Amino acid sequence: QVQVMESGGGSVQAGGSLRLSCVASGHPMNDLCMGWFRQAPGKKREGVATIDYDGTIKYANSVKGRFTISRDVAENTVYLQMNGLKPEDSAMYYCAAEKLYCNPDPLYYGLDYYGKGTLVTISS
Repeated sequence: QVQVMESGGGSVQAGGSLRLSCVASGHPMNDLCMGWFRQAPGKKREGVATIDYDGTIKYANSVKGRFTISRDVAENTVYLQMNGLKPEDSAMYYCAAEKLYCNPDPLYYGLDYYGKGTLVTISS
């Protein structure tokens, strides 16, 4: 069983930045696919970014060039640096994990284990 816990959400104005953190436990991070997903009220869950066990990264088109996913394997922590935030980025952000490696399309299919989420609110 893998457990993940997010932190770092908050409220900022458009154009601002936030950094989300996620600590994983129960499995070493170098054998995990990790990712960030988000869900706004009334909308479907959306894959934001994933980082595979070997460091391969994928981004949703909507965040490319603005968001950066990274990890600290020694700390079992994955980060999401969010710059140039827009009101449409407002959502509950969830950290997620999958053992060993990402499925072929993790942004679409999602991962196996999710945290409880951290709220991000962007005002215009």
